Amino acid sequence: MNKLQQHDFMQLQSVDRLIGIDEAGRGCLAGPVTAGVCVLTRDFFDSKEALEASAAINDSKQLSGQVRAEQLAIIEQLRDQGLLDFEVASGSVEEIAELNILGATRLAMRRAVEGLAARAEGWELPLVAADGPLFESEGGVRIIVDGRPLKPFPYTHIGIVKGDGKSLAIAMASIVAKVSRDRELLKLAKQYPEYGFDQHKGYGTVVHRAALHAHGATPIHRALFLRKVLV
Repeated sequence: MNKLQQHDFMQLQSVDRLIGIDEAGRGCLAGPVTAGVCVLTRDFFDSKEALEASAAINDSKQLSGQVRAEQLAIIEQLRDQGLLDFEVASGSVEEIAELNILGATRLAMRRAVEGLAARAEGWELPLVAADGPLFESEGGVRIIVDGRPLKPFPYTHIGIVKGDGKSLAIAMASIVAKVSRDRELLKLAKQYPEYGFDQHKGYGTVVHRAALHAHGATPIHRALFLRKVLV
């Protein structure tokens, strides 16, 4: 096993299911924020095929777009074989404006994890106990999130700083989120061709900033994020 697999294998010695959560697009100037979740069980680590297929999975930020797409295809194949499951959800530009980026990110993560649980059999998400420790795992499900713990969040979880480089479940979630969001930005690039969304995916690159100064903001731009750009 590599270090990401080893981390999750050890986590699953004390729980039945491990759910990793990550996001993509939180720091962008345009487009939604997207969350991915991935659930692993001990059966995953009993499968030599699953371990071999997932050996190259890594933090999505360390990979090229082509490699991320290839790794998503591997994750999809493992899902189709019943060895894992994943879900993706987003917070819209309007929700970012209403809730701020942290609130919209939490909303996207909640939608994704609840979408995953909605089709689950034999398990439920661990609700935060009103009289218990906020981040203590309960029952047979442990949720781990890339970064610091989410406050507020309705489900008991643990935050792991730079978790996408430590946990296989989080790394898979990061790939699911990143590829899904990139594909959405490719669609928006056709709608707004002068902004180059197919190149920068909404991040504040020099090309993107130049397009904003030349053409102004679109409905998919985050107004609060542009205050220091359009001056």
